[in-house]
Parts: sequence; C-alpha cells; structure tokens
Amino acid sequence: MSRQITVRVGQKRGDFVGKTHMVLQAAVDYVARLGGGTVRIGPGRWEMGNSLFIRDHVNLVGAGDDTVLRKCPSAATPLADDVDWYGTSVRVVNPRIFRVGGGILLRGKSPHFDRMVFCKHTVVAIEGDTVHLDRDTRDNFWTETHPEAATLFPVITGDYVNDVVIESLCIDGNRANNENLNGNYGGGIFIQDCDRITIRNVTSRDNNSDGMSWQVCDDVTVEDCRVIDNTDLGMHAGSGSQRSMVRGCTMIGNSQGFYFCWGVRESIVEDCTIEDSAKFGVSIGHRDTDNVVRNCTVRRSGEIGIQFRQHPEARRDPHRNLFEGNLIEDSGTRGDCVAIELAGTAEGVVLRGNTIRDTRRRHKVRNRIGLRIGESIERLTLEGNSFEGLDEEIVDLRAR
Repeated sequence: MSRQITVRVGQKRGDFVGKTHMVLQAAVDYVARLGGGTVRIGPGRWEMGNSLFIRDHVNLVGAGDDTVLRKCPSAATPLADDVDWYGTSVRVVNPRIFRVGGGILLRGKSPHFDRMVFCKHTVVAIEGDTVHLDRDTRDNFWTETHPEAATLFPVITGDYVNDVVIESLCIDGNRANNENLNGNYGGGIFIQDCDRITIRNVTSRDNNSDGMSWQVCDDVTVEDCRVIDNTDLGMHAGSGSQRSMVRGCTMIGNSQGFYFCWGVRESIVEDCTIEDSAKFGVSIGHRDTDNVVRNCTVRRSGEIGIQFRQHPEARRDPHRNLFEGNLIEDSGTRGDCVAIELAGTAEGVVLRGNTIRDTRRRHKVRNRIGLRIGESIERLTLEGNSFEGLDEEIVDLRAR
C-alpha cells in the first residue's frame, strides 16, 4: 500500500512555522514535490497577502473554524505605463502597496472591446516603480483606459488542479477592508478547470465577492459547508461545470444563495438551508439542464425564492430540471412576492412534493404568489406540491 506524507503548519510549532500565506504555500508546494499528501493547518489567524494555490493530490485540513485564513486589506494604484499581453512587469504609481510574494490583480477596460479584463498574478520582484510578475499577462492594459493594479485575489484558488480535499477551515474575506472582486475571478474559494475537488466543513464568510466559485469544473463535491454574508453569490456553480454534488450546506445572507451559471449539468443540491438572500435563493438559467434541487429550505429571499432565468434564445433556457421536496417560505419583500418564478421557455421541468408557504401577515407584504408560470413554459410537471398562506397559489400565464 502506498503512503503519502503529512506535514503540519503551526504558528509556533510544526514542520512549517509562520503566520502568513507564505508558509502555507511553502508547505503545499513541498508536499506536491513529493507526489502528494496532506497539509494540516493548525489553529490561528493566517494573514493572506496572496492566494493559497492548491496543487494536485495535496489535501488541506484545518482545525475547523479555529483555523482562519483572513484576506489582508486591499489597495489599488493606477498603472504608470502600458502593459501588453506578453508583459511580465508593470509600472505603477504607488509600488509601496505591493510585497514580493503577494497577490496583484490587473484590471481595466479592454482597449479593443467594450468590456473589463482582469489578470491575476503573483509579485516576484519590485524595482522602483516596476513590479515584476510571475508570468506574462495575456491581455492589454493601456493607460488611456485608466487601468489599475490592486491587491485583490481569491483566498484559496487553483487552475488545472485535480484530486484535492479542502477541509475543516474558515475563510474570512475581510470585506469591510476589501474592494469587490467579480465572482468569475474571485471568491473565498475560486477554482477553474479543476476536477474532483472536495470541499468539506469549510466556512467562507464576509467576502466582497462570492463565497465559493467553481468554473469549468467537473465532479466538485461540497459537503457540510457554510457560506455566510458574502457580497455576491453564496455558491457559484460556474460555466460548464458538470456533476457537482452539494449537500448539507448552509448559505445565509448572500446576494444570491445558490447560482447555476451557464451550462451546469447533472448536478445535485440537496439537504441545504438557504436563508436571507438579498435577491434570489436559487437561480438557474442558461443551458443549465438535468439538475436536481432536493430537500432544501429556501427562506426569506429578498426577491424570488427560486428563479428560472429567461434567455432570448429558447434553446439556451434551463430544461429538464427537478425540484423535489423543498420548502420555499416567505419570498419577496415588495411588489409581487413570488416563491417560484418559471420564466422563459424551459421544457420538462418537474416540481414535485414542494411546500410553498408564506407565514407573514398580509398587511406586511402584498400579492404573495406561490408559483408563476411563464407563457412559453412547456411540458411542466406539477405533482404533490402544497401551498399555504398565499394570495394566489399558481399564476399560469399560459392560460391567458
């Protein structure tokens, strides 16, 4: 039987000793060089001046919520000169905000297209006002569009990394002292093009971004995790992700609880609690097909409990999704208070055995609607759903 190494990282004792991202990364890279194993992170607050980059076959195991990876405050400065897509250094107005080994984000409007572009890097050297990067930028940042360099990054991240467990730790995004970072680039945990990642018993809180975001990732498992008070999405199953399994998780106080992005397929979200989302408890849309949301509680969503997003092209709507055994309660705070909104042209949706109710007094909210069915919805199956305390149980626009 093969054996793999385990190393311990502590703030006073361990195989690696320190208090910042540098010592955590050193331990991860050491274990990766030996073919994989486990890095055990002891209790304490770890100051994250850059992402902790996961590596193939290296597991991260903390001491529960006593192991806190806390994002350092962010700062930003304008670029002092152009950076082309092959650039490996950048001149900045204020180099003092950066540290060797720290994270740096280049951001700005593309000089070629009407969109923002972002590049995430690590600082490898600083000479005067020139900050050297770990690799070339692969985008253009030209001064006429007023680009910036900032100390923004995900707390834990990985690209093209497989077979990793992240377990029993807490991520503190320190959002009061950090600017927002788009959830397509950041979050408490942000992984892209990674397969077979397991996230278990992790708290991701107070990120000025998403709590957890995985993009173009297959076979991600998220178990018994908590995403709390994040500015953007709680959990973001990103574009092209297949076979995600999310179970037993709590999502509280995020802009949206669970977000199915583009082309998320054959994924399961079950036994989760989603509460106090500013907008939507669950949102599903562009080519998100053949997914299951089962035995979840979606409570006190600010706008809609479960939202089926509409795309202008019918073939891009979310088809063949099953919502079964869920409780959707007290949805919306103004206007039409809708628990489940089926917009667009979704086909083959099944709503089975859900409880949809409103416990609030009518003078506090108006027009409480259990289910609103868009006029182009086809082959919808409704079985054994119950409705309580609503002004209208079902509004079916197909019949009008």
